Amino acid sequence: MTTGQGTAVRAGRRAPGRQRARQERILAVAMEHFATRGYEAARIEEIASDAGVSKGAVFGYFETKAGLFLAAYQAAARSLPAYLDAPPGVRAAGFFAVLRHWIQATPHLIHEDWIPYRVTLIGNYCAGLQLRREITQFLAREDPYGTAAFVRFGIERGEVRQDIDPRMIVSMVDWLMDRVQDAMVTEELDPGLFGSGPSADERDRRVGEFLELLRSAVAAR
Repeated sequence: MTTGQGTAVRAGRRAPGRQRARQERILAVAMEHFATRGYEAARIEEIASDAGVSKGAVFGYFETKAGLFLAAYQAAARSLPAYLDAPPGVRAAGFFAVLRHWIQATPHLIHEDWIPYRVTLIGNYCAGLQLRREITQFLAREDPYGTAAFVRFGIERGEVRQDIDPRMIVSMVDWLMDRVQDAMVTEELDPGLFGSGPSADERDRRVGEFLELLRSAVAAR
């Protein structure tokens, strides 16, 4: 078991009373620091000071800076909506309608949930190899966005093809949706996809093109 994995287990335990409250306070402050400063610039001593605890207390709960970030990433991912949290009317319209809904809702989500979104963005693109491996294992193990259930939803509706391993489709949806949503709000990640400040019509056209490409890959024949 690696340090990151051990930390994930340790951070996920339910501590009694005041200890749990302190742990959650450290985590909330850490998420804000990581979101605003990035992984490298965030300092454990500053996180501890703002959380009202000692630096040793932070390490006592999370062991390492990487362990603290992993716990922050897990909390951030769990706080964001899952695919099937889309409104009932959108779900009734089907698999690709749900995808369109979440892509179009991305700018709103960023404003409403800026800190958790930023933490997941840092974890997905700016984390070191070992930490990225821990994040990948967490996403595969816990599936916080409910992608597997969402793909089953599409298969059961007859919208998603059944001749490919559903796990392959889950990976494709997760990766491509991450990229297109990140490109909408972070120009430097993919300046060729949405560009700088596209008009509403241009954005809608690009969303439609993205969905058409995904449909051509995974839609039932």
